[in-house]
Amino acid sequence: MKRRAAIKSLFIIAGGIAILPSCSGEAGKASIQLNNLDINAKQEDLLAEITETILPKTETFGSKELNLHLFVLKMVDDCHNKVDRDSFVKGLDRIDILAKEKFSKEFTVLSAQQRTQLLQYIASSEKETDEQRFYDITKKRTIQGFLNSQYVMKDLKQYELIPGRYNGYAKVEESTDKLS
Repeated sequence: MKRRAAIKSLFIIAGGIAILPSCSGEAGKASIQLNNLDINAKQEDLLAEITETILPKTETFGSKELNLHLFVLKMVDDCHNKVDRDSFVKGLDRIDILAKEKFSKEFTVLSAQQRTQLLQYIASSEKETDEQRFYDITKKRTIQGFLNSQYVMKDLKQYELIPGRYNGYAKVEESTDKLS
């Protein structure tokens, strides 16, 4: 009887040891694995707010519900070169600094109108800055993620084969134009 209890305990301990590494996610790191970017949880939350400002929730889902900030991070991590990735991280870090300079608050506590004003200010900058490059990349990838999301592709778009479906009962009207 003791042998069975010992074997059972051994399997429970072995299972716990096998599962333990997956439970010890570092607090403060991004919620997805990134190979080329070093993003912490605060930066990820800031990016989520920025993408929500770009694509807010209306009668359709917003970017937070669709996790578009994670799509942006993954695309920047996988598809952009080192210069773009560096500009992205520097620009992300500068957003809160700009928000404090213009509105004396962090970006996450600004009103929706103030957030929009700040992003418009960044987009209208005449010289190429890290903030502007960050905003361009984020906006492009947010829109791309939304248009390719399962929500849009299944629920919003109704696929219609070209030239359309056949309606055999459609009434044909006689033309009044006389061709000679």
